Formats: sequence, C-alpha cells, structure tokens
Amino acid sequence: MERNLKAALVASALLGAAPLAAAQVELRVMYYTDGIEDQVLGEQISRFEAENPGIKVALDVVAYKQIVEGLPVQLAAGEGPDIARVTDLGGLAKYYLDMRPYLEDAGYWVENFGPFLPWLRQEGDTESVCGYMTQMTVTGPFVNKTLFEQAGVAMPAKGATWEDWAAAVNEVARKLDIPIPLAMDRSGHRMAGPAISQGAAYFDAAGEPAVVDEGFKRMAQLLVDWHNDGTMSKELWGSVSGSSYRGANEEFGNAQVVMYMSGSWQIAQFSEQIGDDFDWWAVPNPCGPGTCTGMPGGAAMVAFKDTEHPAEVTKLMEFFAREDNLEDFYSRTLFIPGHVGLSAKGIDFQTDNPNAKHALGVFAEHIGEISPTAFQLQGYPFNRVMFNAAISRVNQAIVGEMSLDEAYGRIEQDVEQQIAEKKRGG
Repeated sequence: MERNLKAALVASALLGAAPLAAAQVELRVMYYTDGIEDQVLGEQISRFEAENPGIKVALDVVAYKQIVEGLPVQLAAGEGPDIARVTDLGGLAKYYLDMRPYLEDAGYWVENFGPFLPWLRQEGDTESVCGYMTQMTVTGPFVNKTLFEQAGVAMPAKGATWEDWAAAVNEVARKLDIPIPLAMDRSGHRMAGPAISQGAAYFDAAGEPAVVDEGFKRMAQLLVDWHNDGTMSKELWGSVSGSSYRGANEEFGNAQVVMYMSGSWQIAQFSEQIGDDFDWWAVPNPCGPGTCTGMPGGAAMVAFKDTEHPAEVTKLMEFFAREDNLEDFYSRTLFIPGHVGLSAKGIDFQTDNPNAKHALGVFAEHIGEISPTAFQLQGYPFNRVMFNAAISRVNQAIVGEMSLDEAYGRIEQDVEQQIAEKKRGG
C-alpha cells in the first residue's frame, strides 16, 4: 500500500499534476428552522470546517414536516443523516449515538445539559449522552395587540380562562372583520397545555398513559365548539389529515388572526417577518379548572449511531455545544437557552424589538408556571404517540368524520396499540 502511494505521488510529480489530496470525511446535518437559526448554524459550520479541514459538513435545511414524518422513515431504513435537529426527543432515542466514548469532556455535558439528557434516552438508560438542546421552549399564546387597541377591546388579564379569551377575540374579530379570531397549531403537543389546564392528567395513578379523562374531554369539546361557531377556522386544521402539523404563523403575520396559540420558538421569526408592522404581544397562558400551564419542550441536536464517522460527528457536536458558540447561537436566535451555565449567566439577546423583549420575559415566566403533569408528559418517551392520537382523532370529530365519543375510544385504542408496537420494536 505504501509503495503504491509513493509511486502514485512520483508519477503525479513527473506529470506535473498536483499531489493527491487526503481523504475528507463528509458529514450530513438535517435541520429545520423557525427563524434565522439555520443562518447562524451555517456560519458556525464554516468556522468548524476552517478549523478542521479534513471534515466537510453539508447542512440540509428541510421543512419541519420532513423532520417529524420523513426522518423516522429514513432512520428505520438506515439512510438517515449523521446529525439532526429533532423534537420527538425520546421517540427516536433508539437511533441515537451515545457519544461518551468519543467526548473529550463528558463532565461538561452532564453539568450543563444534565436536566435534559434523560429526555434523549431509552427506558432504563441513565447514562448515555446523545445530544444537547438547541433551545428550551414553552407553549403559549400571542395576540395582535394592535387589533385589540383598534377595536377598543380590553385584553383579559392574567388568570383569565380560555372562555374569557375566546369571547374577547371574537369581539375584536367582529368589530374589525378579522377572519380568524383564534388559531392554534394543529399539534397534540400544543393541545396538551390547554388540556392540562382543563384538568387532564394524561397518566393514571401508576404512571401509565391514560389520555382521555374529564379534563381532556373538556378541552376537546371546546375545540369542536370553537370550530363549529367560527372562533377557530376549519380551513386550517381541516387542510391536513392524520397527525400532520399545521401552523398558523403566516396567517398571524398577515394580521388575519387575533390570537395564536403557539410558543416561544416563534419570537425570532416574528421579529424578522412582522417586525414592527403591528404589536405582536405574548400573553399569559389562559386558565382552566386545573391550572394555567403551557407545555415545556424544545428541539435537540442529536447524533445517530448508524454514522460511519462517530468520532468526527462527536467533534462537530462538541463544537456546536461549546459555551461560546451556544451563547452566540442563543443571543442571535432569541431562543431560551437549554444550557444550565448560560441560563444562570443570562443571555444578552440581540434585539431592539420591544415585542420580542416583552415576549422573552413572558415566556421566561411561563417556564416557572409549568405544571408537573406537563413535565411528566414531555419526558415520557412515547409522548409522540399520545400527541398524535389526540390530535388526529379530535380533528376527525371536528370535521365530522366521527363523534367525540368515538374519537375518545379510538384515542385509547391507538395509544395502547402503538406504544405496545414500539416496545416490541415495531
């Protein structure tokens, strides 16, 4: 082998050709973006490549739907990327690479990402280090404050119920002829916070999934009623089927929505796309008989065990997760940090937008008000099954394909069957 390589080099020199270049490792990162984070990450990748000329990184920016629906199929077929940004944190855990054998300082990861590492582990695993949080998120509503002011309608105060807010946004919409009084992301995760506020427990006393209870039924009934009376638009949720995601950020940005139930990840996008066209105002989570909570969550960068280059993948992940790089990332993307050290230190967010500054403060308060049930649900490895069953079946009731009672029965069947399949490795 050595003799052949020397011969090739001699031949190249004699022919006036350039010497053979060293082989370059190529890594692929699949990524979705809510705002400008793909741009920030792209800049960091360029710096990484300059420091590591033997590693080339391809950043594939895809639609969020591709992460939720396409990535699991790719991973099951053994054709996934080396790294991806995911939100189904525990649901994809069987595909993750435990980076501990390759990390230079595993203690840094445990110290700064320790509270969130269990979200990325399979049941029974207490030690693996598979990734880090690109941000912490919490669900909650935004309102078009300018519309409230133009309509002369007072915004409900903290402690107001979902019914209070529904009445207020309907009044604004009627006065100003706004087509959509209330919108909510078509997502079981987004539905969960309001459902828990209505008293939903999602688990029984033994900690086993039990989605349908009186609190869940109260929220499901509200959603059906709101779609029937025009508080919510059937065109949004009805435009997709199954468990497919449908946001309303474009409609909200175009001032077609009075109140939008989404989450903290929208702050950077609204800063960029809405700017100061109108006052987009984060407000406290509305209440129910149970509490006034949003859902915690976030996205994580994870490495996959099918990679052919685990050492290089870990090197890139260590670069992304370095404190200085994450501080730059969080400050520019306006994301709530998922890094213990930076959370304690505080982030100097790079924005002069008063709407963004207000929203960051409101969502920081939301985190302190999250229900223990919401944390339990977010940490459950098969929560995606529960979310998908809830949103797909309730939506079928909304569009008239089945009754709510039928939907409740199907939710219970779906959850039991699909969790059993996942535990069998199906």
